[in-house]
Amino acid sequence: MPSPNPVNVSLIQMTCSDDANTNLDRTIQQIREVAAEGAQVICLQEVFNTQYPCQSEDHANFALAETIPGPTTDAICKISKELQVVVVVPLFEKRTHGLYHNSAVVVDADGSVAGLYRKMHIPDDPLYYEKFYFTPGDLGFHAFPTKYAKVGVCICWDQWYPEAARLTAMKGAELLFYPTAIGWIPGEKEEFGESQYSAWQTMIRSHAIANGLFVGAPNRVGVEGEIQFWGGSFLADPYGKVLQQASHDVEQNLVLECDLGLIDTARTHWPFFRDRRIDAFGDLQKRWCED
Repeated sequence: MPSPNPVNVSLIQMTCSDDANTNLDRTIQQIREVAAEGAQVICLQEVFNTQYPCQSEDHANFALAETIPGPTTDAICKISKELQVVVVVPLFEKRTHGLYHNSAVVVDADGSVAGLYRKMHIPDDPLYYEKFYFTPGDLGFHAFPTKYAKVGVCICWDQWYPEAARLTAMKGAELLFYPTAIGWIPGEKEEFGESQYSAWQTMIRSHAIANGLFVGAPNRVGVEGEIQFWGGSFLADPYGKVLQQASHDVEQNLVLECDLGLIDTARTHWPFFRDRRIDAFGDLQKRWCED
């Protein structure tokens, strides 16, 4: 029997060149292709139209940022309206001179902007020097109503924080996306590669389980600078089951039907929201609990 609440979700996993216009044109072509396969809600990877800029602290990279709205969002709004698809558009946002964010725009199927999310958790690791570039988000966690579903977005490093997923779910998200740019740095793949990918996927699957919703993580693929991005984009259902996983090595788009009715089933049988002891969680607002 067909689902009474089906939404076709797509994750686009691409390599990126050093030319933003080329990346945008190729992405629009991918949007056309997955829309032709029936995709209704499409999520792109983190800072999708550039190579990952944070492998070094280089002031020249701020030239990659653009305003929202701007040329890239205008182009995606146009194709969204034409194809009647929702698109999650992660961008290096220039808010004003000297103020930048790692952001994602949710474009509705009529070409309008349904919402804006700014990455809340900003890492500072070898080859991931994001604190040099990005101011932490100031918009909080949200679920944006769209034509097909309520869409929540967190970005990459946010994935390690269960509070982010929980608050997004509490805002009503049915589909939660984690646009991502994550991979192996030199010397680590052989020894740690499998366990690193497993930890990443396990953490994201846990958000699907704990919050009873669909979670998708599109990641880039290919080598940029010193990072080998590990692809492996995937979508998990409200029980944490991986519905499909992309290749670690090549570009690949996923298009999957998600039965939103499964959210009610999962939350009814696993009533985690019912049993939460919200009266006991005050210490979560502290950095650490001293004895």
